[in-house]
Amino acid sequence: MPKITIDHKEIEFNPGETIIQAALRSGFEIPHFCYHPSLSVAGNCRICLVEVEKMPKLVIACSTPAAEGMVVFTKSERVIQAQNAVMEFLLINHPLDCPICDEAGECKLQDYAYRHSVGYSRFDEIKVHKDKRISLGPNVMFDQERCISCSRCIRFCEEIAKDPELTFVQRGDHVTIETFPGQELDNPYSMNVIEICPVGALTSKDFRFKSRVWEMSFTDTICPGCSRGCNTIMGVRNNKILRIEPRQNMDVNEYWLCDWGRLNTIKNVNDENLRINSPRIRLDDETPGNEDLIDVNWDEAISKTVSILKNLSENEIAFLASSFSTLEDNYALKKFASDIFNCENVFYIPEIDETFGDDILRKSDKTPNSAGLKLLGINPFSQKNIDDLSLRKIRCLFILNDDPFRLPGSDVFLSKINSSIHLLSYKNKYSDSASIIFPLSAYAEINGTFVNFQNRIQRLRPAVVTLEQERLIGEFQLSRWDKMGAHNDRWTHGTKFNARPGWKIIGQISKALGKDFRFENSEQVFIELCNSIDELNGLDYDAIGSSGITVNTKSVINA
Repeated sequence: MPKITIDHKEIEFNPGETIIQAALRSGFEIPHFCYHPSLSVAGNCRICLVEVEKMPKLVIACSTPAAEGMVVFTKSERVIQAQNAVMEFLLINHPLDCPICDEAGECKLQDYAYRHSVGYSRFDEIKVHKDKRISLGPNVMFDQERCISCSRCIRFCEEIAKDPELTFVQRGDHVTIETFPGQELDNPYSMNVIEICPVGALTSKDFRFKSRVWEMSFTDTICPGCSRGCNTIMGVRNNKILRIEPRQNMDVNEYWLCDWGRLNTIKNVNDENLRINSPRIRLDDETPGNEDLIDVNWDEAISKTVSILKNLSENEIAFLASSFSTLEDNYALKKFASDIFNCENVFYIPEIDETFGDDILRKSDKTPNSAGLKLLGINPFSQKNIDDLSLRKIRCLFILNDDPFRLPGSDVFLSKINSSIHLLSYKNKYSDSASIIFPLSAYAEINGTFVNFQNRIQRLRPAVVTLEQERLIGEFQLSRWDKMGAHNDRWTHGTKFNARPGWKIIGQISKALGKDFRFENSEQVFIELCNSIDELNGLDYDAIGSSGITVNTKSVINA
């Protein structure tokens, strides 16, 4: 491979790479505002100026191709002077908003002001003032004074979202960004401009002024919004999810996340009115209605479940799995059906929305784990299944994290069910008729795995604490407040739901019925699952890593 020398260190570079690409890949820091690896080169911020031997002037690293034998200096006196000058120009009219700016703590301009600036201003004139609260669309607010005209947002809309909605207007120090006449920033990926904005000019209406970044805990996890399984970072404070941002994974979602995934997947998790927060049983199974459900402890709910299940045969019970739930939960459900009842009546309900998918990230399959259920040999419900079950004397339906009323034509079948046992995170239409409800941990509260449409196994990690968990350093990336917080500090008193993961609830019911699965944690479930499939044999959570692992799913598991 060709070689280039940067700051007296020789490195290899790939043909076609620019200086900044070669430098960043090799661990050198070159400051940059307008450069982004997935966007076209604009070259307008000038903070990436470097010195190249035998060239009379400094060059911008973002657009200068690396060449064999090139000698580059990123910290020479000329470079430092140029960086200081660029920062001085950028800060002339920039407001001192850091104490109130959402970007404070993760702002490139703030960081570079410390690293690449002289630390004082020679500017005595009045700053140029602009509008500070402009709604660009339903999700994004714009502060004109903070904008440094890097054009990242404009290029993102044109090149990634394929919806050019933004442009520069005016000139000189009056230049700003506006939407085109009659338009607003309202494409399905509009909120990505917030992340790629290097300053606090573009902010989220949903997250605006809710928290400082250093007050939150951050956890790497997976978006459950569709079968792509975008990699995300979840920000939590007071045990409540405040924001979700994309996490780089070039094989899945690159640097991006759709607005639906970042906004809609967290509402239910935080909603205390929608969450099921205690085991519930019906006093009178013959009188359906929410008013007959009462809160009980876990032992009472398990005992009631055993009394319903112990006299059922394999032909009197059916199991509804869920492509919204993890591999571990669905494996435990299928194992329960097979080992306790010798029953193969395990199905799931697909959720396909052809209007939702696109050619960027979003998939028409709006569930995160349908590929995982196929891996487990769990088939989608068909009309034939409904007809067969309607003809049979099914007395009980065991439901994992779904609503059977989503199934077209299910009314007749469901009307014949004597009792139903639900493992649910959120209330739904059919839960009002339940015999027993167990509170199921939401996706943000568990360890587990999803399989996306690429057959890539990816890990969920808990970002929110339930009463069942202990908050362990390592599982939870603690913020400074969490680490130093005392028992009487207000941020340690967020709501903790009384919920458990599905594999654990199923294991406790199974044990009460005389069959102990001996699962101590989700990884044990995952390892047993993998050992049942030749292509997955030997896999564990460490092997999946932070980016996931693609598997051959031609085999079907025999639980």
